[in-house]
Amino acid sequence: MDRPTALVPLHHVALGARGPEDVVADPHGRVLTGVADGRILRLHHLGDPLAVRAEPLADTGGRPLGLELLPDGGLLVCDAERGLLRVDTEHGTVRVLADSVAGQRLRFCSNAVALPDGTVYFTVSSRRHPLDRWIGDIVEHTGTGRLLRLAPEGREPEVVLDGLQFANGLAASADGSFLVIAETGSCRLTRFPLTGPRAGRAEPFADLPGMPDNLWREGTGGPVWVALASPRVPPLGLVHRAPPPVRRAAARTAVRAPYRPSRTIGVVAVDDRGRTVHHLTRRGSGFRMVTSVCATGDHLVLGSLWESGVAVCARPADR
Repeated sequence: MDRPTALVPLHHVALGARGPEDVVADPHGRVLTGVADGRILRLHHLGDPLAVRAEPLADTGGRPLGLELLPDGGLLVCDAERGLLRVDTEHGTVRVLADSVAGQRLRFCSNAVALPDGTVYFTVSSRRHPLDRWIGDIVEHTGTGRLLRLAPEGREPEVVLDGLQFANGLAASADGSFLVIAETGSCRLTRFPLTGPRAGRAEPFADLPGMPDNLWREGTGGPVWVALASPRVPPLGLVHRAPPPVRRAAARTAVRAPYRPSRTIGVVAVDDRGRTVHHLTRRGSGFRMVTSVCATGDHLVLGSLWESGVAVCARPADR
């Protein structure tokens, strides 16, 4: 991997609400995000700190995480409490698309992607730990993350891939032949072919310098932007190799202990061959725990499960 370059902050935009966990840019340069109180917001004029405005669009009644804009202007929302939702961004109505799988209630729905035929794939990060104890799953290394598929007009999703280490961000390749899955607990991206002789069999795609969270594809020909929620933590590797009782005990301790995110933040962009296009980092950042990144105009916009606003940074020059 090339040496990282500087992630250059420009300004911070306070939202008056905690945890804009995912950020996605629409075709008009606006950015959508969901915050801890359940609201979906649309942010205007992020490049101008004096003109920026947050427009409420809807309230999911839960905790929105991953977002996916649809061609008709609708919005898919992975809600940690309510499941997979569809939000009408014009009228603010919220419809539940899926809240159970195999007779069990969905918990910790994390990220979604929609294919042109209407099929929706989405991730469940953990079946053991809820969102407010996410660190327990990272430490215990449960491997209970899943990739699910909801057919067009389907009523209940099916599990197409199990055993993922905190399944998180999701993106489709430019040609729609495979998905890219972020496994936060293993600091890697995984490729899941949808067509061809290896369809349905997961394979390595890219190792990363930190823990990936949300993914966002920049248009059909652009790279996949990867938010790194944390740098690699070497002691975690030792815990992950320990027997299950030791990992469970360590997870219980981690859940109870005060958590303070690293002040080293980063984002990566990769192409459809898994090659790094950009690797940007900043040490000593006042904005912590970057869980999402999207590009709009000359800017990168960072979201965070931890912060009460978004950060606007300079976009790097294309290579």
